[in-house]
Amino acid sequence: MPSIFAYQSSEVDWCESNFQHSEQVAEFYNTFSNVTFFIFGPLMMFLMHPYAQKRSRYIYSVSVLFMVVGLFSMYFHMTLSFLGQLLDEISILWLLASGYSIWMPRCYFPTFLGENRPQFVCLVVVTTLVSTFLSFLKPTVNAYALNSIAVHILYIVFQEYKKTSNKELRHLIEVSVVLWAFALTSWISDRFLCSFWQQINFFYLHSIWHVLISITFPYGMVTMALVDARYEMPDQTLKVRYWPRDTWPVGLPYVEIIGDHKNC
Repeated sequence: MPSIFAYQSSEVDWCESNFQHSEQVAEFYNTFSNVTFFIFGPLMMFLMHPYAQKRSRYIYSVSVLFMVVGLFSMYFHMTLSFLGQLLDEISILWLLASGYSIWMPRCYFPTFLGENRPQFVCLVVVTTLVSTFLSFLKPTVNAYALNSIAVHILYIVFQEYKKTSNKELRHLIEVSVVLWAFALTSWISDRFLCSFWQQINFFYLHSIWHVLISITFPYGMVTMALVDARYEMPDQTLKVRYWPRDTWPVGLPYVEIIGDHKNC
């Protein structure tokens, strides 16, 4: 039985040819395409700093876990080891859990919790711990289980899209869903249509998934911040800004708190 640290000890292998560009890196492009996680993670921590100070400093943990996902993804694709696979998948699981804990609107909590966020956070932590242990039982299905969580997230987003008339929020939701759809299409194509991509010598779809999903992260983060503000920060006005400039056709979204509007 191979060691969990051993190269190619994982049952999961992506379409990119192994050790084609380096004797130490199993999947060269799949490994180094994760560099975007280390760009957008710290940048979002900086850009969202005023919002985090006002809302919750736990928001920093989301960006930190996002970078951890990038780190473990690099390790996995570099080695294709069983340990790397589990670290990659478990870090994604905890990233999703942190987002749920901070931003899930209270109206979507299970009815037996009422609208008690501390109890909801406890439920999320317990569920995530159980899921972490279950991930060791059938590792080949972990990626599909993680992607299935997107169905629930899409449901929440769709409900909030119907509720709001905020053009900025609606735009962010639309862009986020489109980016995620393109990213998922790349992931599925690499997984199930590998023989076709090999015939035309195009092995980069999983790398494209990494780049697209890392771009989706800032949009999803700002989307949830705006949704959350409607419930948790009703006296604050949040304005969407884009880095490096609002006037540029492409930019990284973040929120700015521009003032209070308190009802007497």
